[in-house]
Amino acid sequence: MIREAQKERQLLKSVLPPINRAGWPFIAIFAGLSLAAAWFSEPMGWAGAVLTLWCTYFFRDPARVTPVRAGLVISPADGVIQSVGPAEAPQELKMEGQALNRISVFMNVFDVHVNRMPLAGKIEDVQYRPGKFFNASLDKASEHNERQSIRLKTEGGESFGVVQIAGLVARRIKCDVTPGQEMQAGERFGLIRFGSRVDVYLPQSVPALVAVGQRAIAGETVIADIHAQEEPRQGEVR
Repeated sequence: MIREAQKERQLLKSVLPPINRAGWPFIAIFAGLSLAAAWFSEPMGWAGAVLTLWCTYFFRDPARVTPVRAGLVISPADGVIQSVGPAEAPQELKMEGQALNRISVFMNVFDVHVNRMPLAGKIEDVQYRPGKFFNASLDKASEHNERQSIRLKTEGGESFGVVQIAGLVARRIKCDVTPGQEMQAGERFGLIRFGSRVDVYLPQSVPALVAVGQRAIAGETVIADIHAQEEPRQGEVR
């Protein structure tokens, strides 16, 4: 009986994942507005109920199984690999003069928006920069959009950059890390509300193990390996 109850709880968690606590105020607002709308019009009430369910779905925060081998770089976000290749890091990361690769993960409004640390290390710096709200899928979003930049140093001394970028709909970046904090790969560090993008900057000697167009899962998909000795991976739609 106990085992059956445990199985039922696990099944329920897989169907109804936990909600990130940052989402509860928004869910309450949506629910309140839905009830108010229902007083005026039943169709408006039903429309509000659908929006409330969507808001609840948006803030879901499922558990993830993170690969723990040293050197693996894990996707910081759910979404599509938007771009892979050489790029300059934002000035606030203070990584000028370094040859860097950038892997960009674009999240649409139906993806899980809880962000996770791509690898273990110590937070060296966290910088917020206000900006515009271009479509996050555009390359110019890396330079012009509102963003939160994190510089992380691994135990081996490599520096990595993680940048949360607001998008066309996203208007709020939540980042829960501070300089000096030790982080583990796959650990939650923030979220971006309503469609956005996360960029990872890594040494150019570290090849990307994902291809443009591939879907990634935050905390699970390996996007690079510090110890890899292979060429960057290519992909094709099949």
